[in-house]
Amino acid sequence: MVLNTFTVGAAVTPTVLKTYTSHYLYRKPRAQKPTAHISYDEGLNLIRQFLNYASHHSVEEIQGFTAQWVPSPRWVKTEDVEIAETELSRAADALNAQLGHKGIDRVGGKLWWQWRRDKSKLRAEWIEMRSDYHKRKKKNEESKRVMLYVHGGAYFFGSVDEHRYQLQRHARKLKARVFAPRYRLAPQFPFPCGLHDCLAAYLYLLTVQDPTTIILAGDSAGGGMVVSMLVTLRDQGIPLPAGAILISPWVDLTHSFPSVAGKGEFDYIPSHGFMQRPSMAWPPPNADDMQEIAKGAVDKLVQADMPRKSTHQERVDASEAATRGFSVKDASDSMNPRENKNNPAGSPGARERPGDTIPGPGHNLSIVIDDKLIEIKDQIQMYTTNQLISHPLVSPIMQASLGGLPPLMILTGGGEVLRDEQIYLAHKAANPSKYPPSEAFLDANLEAREVVDKYKPTEVQLQVWEDLCHVAPTLSFTRPAKFMFRSIAQFGAWVLARAQHTEIDILDDDDVSVISSESESESSLAESDLEKQDKTANASTDGAPGRIKAAEKVGKAGDPLPHFKNHMIRQKVDRHGNIYRLAPAADLPALQMSVNEIGVIKPGPVRKWMTAKKEWDTKYKNQKRRVQKQRIKEIAKGYRTFGDDDVPPPSALAGRRGMHMPEEKKTRSLGLSLWSLWGSSHDEKTIEREEKADREPEQTAVTADGSATPKSPGSQRPGPVSRSRSRHRAVTYQDQIAPDDVGENITMGEILHRHQQEYKTAPLADHNLLSPSFVPLPHSPATENSNGDIPLILAGTNVTLDSATGTRPKADGVAFPFKLGHSLQEHGRNASMVTLKSDIAAPITPNIEAGEENRGLGSKANKEEGVANRNNEIAVGGGLGERPERPGIERFETAQEDVN
Repeated sequence: MVLNTFTVGAAVTPTVLKTYTSHYLYRKPRAQKPTAHISYDEGLNLIRQFLNYASHHSVEEIQGFTAQWVPSPRWVKTEDVEIAETELSRAADALNAQLGHKGIDRVGGKLWWQWRRDKSKLRAEWIEMRSDYHKRKKKNEESKRVMLYVHGGAYFFGSVDEHRYQLQRHARKLKARVFAPRYRLAPQFPFPCGLHDCLAAYLYLLTVQDPTTIILAGDSAGGGMVVSMLVTLRDQGIPLPAGAILISPWVDLTHSFPSVAGKGEFDYIPSHGFMQRPSMAWPPPNADDMQEIAKGAVDKLVQADMPRKSTHQERVDASEAATRGFSVKDASDSMNPRENKNNPAGSPGARERPGDTIPGPGHNLSIVIDDKLIEIKDQIQMYTTNQLISHPLVSPIMQASLGGLPPLMILTGGGEVLRDEQIYLAHKAANPSKYPPSEAFLDANLEAREVVDKYKPTEVQLQVWEDLCHVAPTLSFTRPAKFMFRSIAQFGAWVLARAQHTEIDILDDDDVSVISSESESESSLAESDLEKQDKTANASTDGAPGRIKAAEKVGKAGDPLPHFKNHMIRQKVDRHGNIYRLAPAADLPALQMSVNEIGVIKPGPVRKWMTAKKEWDTKYKNQKRRVQKQRIKEIAKGYRTFGDDDVPPPSALAGRRGMHMPEEKKTRSLGLSLWSLWGSSHDEKTIEREEKADREPEQTAVTADGSATPKSPGSQRPGPVSRSRSRHRAVTYQDQIAPDDVGENITMGEILHRHQQEYKTAPLADHNLLSPSFVPLPHSPATENSNGDIPLILAGTNVTLDSATGTRPKADGVAFPFKLGHSLQEHGRNASMVTLKSDIAAPITPNIEAGEENRGLGSKANKEEGVANRNNEIAVGGGLGERPERPGIERFETAQEDVN
């Protein structure tokens, strides 16, 4: 049956109805899980059923279905661009340099992966909120917020059209332009085709944007691709972006971490991996097939040489041998499988262990399971061959070092099967020396030894979202996704503010958000369940660490970033967006693995793959045989080659080029349009509420103590002060990243002392210890106190207010790390602004000439000279003159700081 809107609808409808019924019949087991919300429960099961149904169709069918054209909403502006050949050529040069001679040989050459279909170009799409676009054009400004987003889909399906409903949410929350490349997909275009395209897309951005205005982002396979991009940019000396956001990144294609062997009951990824109905694209010929074809034994492969008098069982066995993707043999007793099968790779005795569990050239993968030697013949992952699944650019977890990268945000679903590799990735990036590759890997990759200690740690914010599935923003219409989008926008704005040395304002639309204001009726136990959880601190699924008690709650999703400790912000987030401290590293299973076991195939995942593989091979045996025969006929006719130095992988379309291979045309998709409409409904309703709120004044209730609290239009509170409504929040860099030599146990006094010493020894032009960069007093012996320290007295600068909010003061265009209590756009000035604009007429220094050393401000001599009481001598904006009248006291709202 074909894969289209109607067949998919018929397949998933029973699941939707079943989920709806069971959700309300069996609510208690769901009470403390994300599935307590009906929208999340329905969405999770719908995706799970879709993937199950799609697995019984070919790769070409699922690629065609997910690549169909989807219209964009009227409030979203899109623009298609074509990446020039110059960027593709530059990207190829960078990738060849990163692979090196050995790597080029392993991937099969350096030409085939640059080939494209007839008249096919690399294209990308700009996505931006139409309102933001009009504001930019009105001001004639270029965007200083660009997110290059690499979509996921296990490297073999998905598209920009399918992901647009998520991308437009990122654009709206960050007020940014999203740039999404339409990169080539496996298995027809395996590694490194997609990486080549994404590098070219980034190089194109560098021709129109400053790197400080760019952040990279990606989900699942796209997240893994982003890590490989960053490492390549780092090693090849190409300017790095301001930061990167990795949403459930897939970074270990060997499935060597413990969570992959779990049940995955809170995830939609098939626990056995992706299986598809056989076709010309998948599975490719395995080593046995290629060997027989090379020998010319075509008749044997198609069983034409089978004796006419052969038994039925002989024919069945021959048929199974021709289509089975693995073999099972008795393990040799002389190899002592019971003694050695659990030894870590690289440890004593591991060389004698039966099987080849470490991917590499020249052999099939094999492993002992239940005293049987399992040899894997068919290709496991569509992205690349079994020999390359542990390559550092395929599985970035195998990189020699993940240091020296821009700040990373890694969002992990606590219920997803890929959880452990993502947690390990975060800690490896933040502490490269503690999580190096194995000695066996370094021995096989001698150039990697030079990189291990070359780069400094990367700053990483890790958020493990309790019990959430893989890439939870896919369910954009749910509450957990809302909080996740909020955290992403906050981090994205922070890295941009840090790189550009300015403030970045983002949306703060919680008051008008449809999801925020929805009734809790769909989960009436939600809040009471949270309270129970806070008291008991129950554990997560599949060995994930439990959450810490409610008393230790440290924030909310979307809050300003706290300070990094040991180059990390480690957080656990529940479905309500509450942030807790993540369990210590000693309690995380992902961090207890030996480095020798990372990148090594394990019995658990292989056993599940074999069970599913046997089912698919049996069910689609005839289809697989027909595909094998068709390939043999094509090989007999011959293919165009790239020369003796290029040997494309078996699945590569470049290796079986015909005379004419045009790019397939897109068709419209009703099903994806409906899914996108569901995912976009929240954004559309929120935009409508924003427009309505803009037409209504916001009220501020002033309490007896003088504090002001904003309230929604229509609410009844005493003492309202009408003002325009604002739903923007300014994000600034507040020195969350400590200097390289500052550890978590250093005292504030020591930090201040170091700053004093820098002021004393550094040239005046190098003083850049504060933001904004004030000019310190001239360095002279007269400005030192008895301890030799220089008082940090700062001269005034050109202080203005942010034009957008009217609450954030700036000095020479650089934002202060605080904001005023309310907008001053109408008032013009107040006491706070007068203070900020004031200059100190004369430095406060000891009177050396009078011989009065160490004289304080409150000393009798100073009072006699009128230093402390010369109220009429301080002028606004510099110089001496008449004292201006000061407006009333203004309340400050200071930035939060983690002082623990």
